[in-house]
Amino acid sequence: RIKEHIADKAKLPILIFPEGTCINNTSVMMFKKGSFEVGGTIHPVAIKYDPRFADPFWDSTKHSIISYVFKMLTSWAIVCNVWYLPPMVKEEEEDAVHFANRVKAAVAARGGMAVLPWDGGLKRKKVKESFKEEQQRKYCQIV
Repeated sequence: RIKEHIADKAKLPILIFPEGTCINNTSVMMFKKGSFEVGGTIHPVAIKYDPRFADPFWDSTKHSIISYVFKMLTSWAIVCNVWYLPPMVKEEEEDAVHFANRVKAAVAARGGMAVLPWDGGLKRKKVKESFKEEQQRKYCQIV
């Protein structure tokens, strides 16, 4: 359906958040590749909150939704910086994953954030044993 939509030049662009979840304003997590498989031009946007007046990050492990909403409604202002990056197109030899990573790196660089190779699922699920073992192997090689 996305391919059909972008093929029709009379239709408005689609706004997609490929990260799939929000993190604490310090990093950009893995982008879902589906948005980058359909073709077309990507117009990346970097968004970073300015926590001077209120930090809109919700840590659901520490605060209930009620306390978070109260904090947001009673904050003086919620300020965010928005940067519109140059349009990006998938290169000929590039697959969707590499294209997503290239766009993610551009967004992270403009927002002054770190690039993370994993998705937001890790904050809700237990870490797989294979991932732990891989990190342990890397650590052993360093030591």
